Amino acid sequence: MSSLRITYYSADFDEAAWIPGLQAALPGADVTLWTPGAPAADYAVVWKPPQQMLDEQQALKAIFNTGAGVDALMKLRLPAGVPVIRLDDAGMSVQMAEYVCHAVIRHFREFDGYEADMGNGKWSFRKPRSRLDYPVGILGLGVLGERVAKAVAQFDFPVNGWSRSPKELEGVQCFYGEAQLQDFLAASRIVVCLLPLTQETDSILNARTLACIRPGGYLINVARGAHVVDADLLAAIDSGHLAGATLDVFRVEPLPQGHVFWNHPQITVTPHTSARTLRSESIAQIARKIAALQSGQRVAGLVDAGRGY
Repeated sequence: MSSLRITYYSADFDEAAWIPGLQAALPGADVTLWTPGAPAADYAVVWKPPQQMLDEQQALKAIFNTGAGVDALMKLRLPAGVPVIRLDDAGMSVQMAEYVCHAVIRHFREFDGYEADMGNGKWSFRKPRSRLDYPVGILGLGVLGERVAKAVAQFDFPVNGWSRSPKELEGVQCFYGEAQLQDFLAASRIVVCLLPLTQETDSILNARTLACIRPGGYLINVARGAHVVDADLLAAIDSGHLAGATLDVFRVEPLPQGHVFWNHPQITVTPHTSARTLRSESIAQIARKIAALQSGQRVAGLVDAGRGY
């Protein structure tokens, strides 16, 4: 791969680790950090790149996104005919399953209530709940959503799933399309958002849809903050329709100091940590896909620009 040129850019990740990692995985390739006016490259490995980078790089064969979500890329003007390839998993699905199962069980078993009682020196008892009364709805059945649905089902919760197009998943009652969204929400008491962020899914969790969730419901958002209308979620919780929420993602990140989510007693906040990109696994996957493309082979993870994921 002596003639292969790869340019790297990330708004968040450390190039001091990624560039040597890519270099080691692709011996002989020239891997450099993108700067304005950089020479033309064959492949770009990026996370939230500036428009200037894509405008300047006119010889790209493919763009690799170093995260599962491609919404930041989809907002840019992409080079015509250049495929965008996302990570298939790279260790993120098991992390997501861990996080969601923890959040589901913490709410179902009322561990948050016990924690508050213990903090006040109170030895308390809460009547055990029935799992049948707490069906879990997975909003989005992609790679991460499927793994989460299967993991939650292992704890004997009824599991529902919703996707844009029809899907079948063993042990999961599947709904699809706009026409079945309300039925999906009405069948779920704990709703987990794992949707890609697109024009169609922006603000999908609003006053109308939150009202469709079973009374006493609970929201877990591990996708993107823009899926939720903050004021509508707060209203649904404060009215008593929803019991609370666990939120890992927000419209503005880091979550601004003083935001009501920080200190709301029924909202648990975490710093966008539900599933982090694992560098070594990601680099190995990208390197394999570059080698496959160089050999004329097809690769998984091709983004449909029309759908936005």
